[in-house]
Amino acid sequence: MTPPILITGAGQRIGLALAKHFIAQGQAVIITYRTRHKAVDLLEQQGAICLYADFSSDEGINTFITLLKAQTDSLSAIIHNASSWDCEANNPQFEQLFDNMMRIHAKTPYLVNLRCADLLLNYQASHAKPADIIHLTDYVVETGSPKHLAYAASKAALDNLTKSFSAKYAPNIKVNSVAPSLIIFNQHDDEQYRAKTLKKSLMGIEPGCQEIINSIDLLLNSHYITGRALPVDGGRHLK
Repeated sequence: MTPPILITGAGQRIGLALAKHFIAQGQAVIITYRTRHKAVDLLEQQGAICLYADFSSDEGINTFITLLKAQTDSLSAIIHNASSWDCEANNPQFEQLFDNMMRIHAKTPYLVNLRCADLLLNYQASHAKPADIIHLTDYVVETGSPKHLAYAASKAALDNLTKSFSAKYAPNIKVNSVAPSLIIFNQHDDEQYRAKTLKKSLMGIEPGCQEIINSIDLLLNSHYITGRALPVDGGRHLK
């Protein structure tokens, strides 16, 4: 079996869909979760290694890295999916909000990429092909967001880390990002919000998690793409 793929924040939504996809292919998977949803139990039953991780503090990040290295000495890929969709309107503690967004979306990938590079390099050395790091960023990297200022800034930082790490680790590790806009709605999103959001893209649909799976499969299967951001936005930049 190919050494595991690490997926952070895979207890729900896109991360969960990715974990299910790889497990169905017979690929070993390690996931992180902060809230143990029922889906985490199911992933564990299907063979995934499920590690609790709290990325809200440096201690939590480093504790996770120690746990990860106790589980495996090799990784074929790291997919940084863990995210927090927080905004200034819901969190008036702006100092805390900014620090939290930067820690989850930029500092965690930064530290994991640096301290777990040896696991990826072990894979590259034994399989004679590059390992992968993939960052899940966001469409707002291009535009900013007046309603999610700290969130947008942190995802832009992650986009920049894609470029820096690709240069640092080439040719042994490919580093790319996927930058989605709407992929799936939340259950509590009302019809008015859904209709307004759908109009923001040229394609005008809720594409579903398969679009992200397809994009990540493309990057994993490539032997040449690195340092790039793959937009999955339905042509939103042209609206």
